[in-house]
Amino acid sequence: MIKIVDSHAHYENKRFSKDRDELLNAMPGYGVDMIINIGSDLPTSKASINLAENFSHVYATVGVHPHESKTLTFAHLEELRRLCSHEKVVAVGEIGLDFFYEYSPQLVQRHWFKQQLKLAREVGLPVVIHSREADKVVFDIIAESSVRKGVIHCFPGDADLAKVYVDMGFYIGVGGVVTYDETGLLQSAVDATPLERILLETDAPYLSPAPFRNMRNESQYLVHVAEEIAKIKGVSVETVYKQTSENARNLFFERSSSIE
Repeated sequence: MIKIVDSHAHYENKRFSKDRDELLNAMPGYGVDMIINIGSDLPTSKASINLAENFSHVYATVGVHPHESKTLTFAHLEELRRLCSHEKVVAVGEIGLDFFYEYSPQLVQRHWFKQQLKLAREVGLPVVIHSREADKVVFDIIAESSVRKGVIHCFPGDADLAKVYVDMGFYIGVGGVVTYDETGLLQSAVDATPLERILLETDAPYLSPAPFRNMRNESQYLVHVAEEIAKIKGVSVETVYKQTSENARNLFFERSSSIE
């Protein structure tokens, strides 16, 4: 029986409202052994914890996405700190910068990204990083921090950037985009990244792999991502399942500090 870890999903999303419980209960039957449900603001962080409390194979992260950073206050940051102590919270995220949409001003995004990195360092949790059209600034802020444990979600860069992040101690999150990467940029990054540093992720309900593109994404579709990675790396798909699952456990369940 295969065992897959979906390292990044949003099952609290309203697109799962009609069949959320049924779908999550079915996941072990598809071989999905574990799901990390990602917080993107305070309400979804709390909803992620609620899912984790109700499903043994679901774990949660807490954090505020750059889109929502304009809503953050230091009181909210302290609430996030409190949530970090929950036994099923395994990371701070998703945090970072998004200069593509700029739903929050860039300076505001930078400020709260730094504050949430500091929080992760202080509570000893890894981070889940969002980066869109802000690769250099994201990298510089992380490099200036002492956080060296986390995953670059939906990796946006090239092979050189992937190598630098891996050398820093980070994992590279790979999802459905790799199955329709017209530019070949992500596929080159996957090729350059050791399998020991790759995580499978859906970003469900978003970014479905090629056979289901533009449909609602679900964790069982990760088989298509794993197959593409196996083809790129020249290994069996079983090897991809085994190694990426081990990687996720190493990242999220080693309760050491996020400081190098």
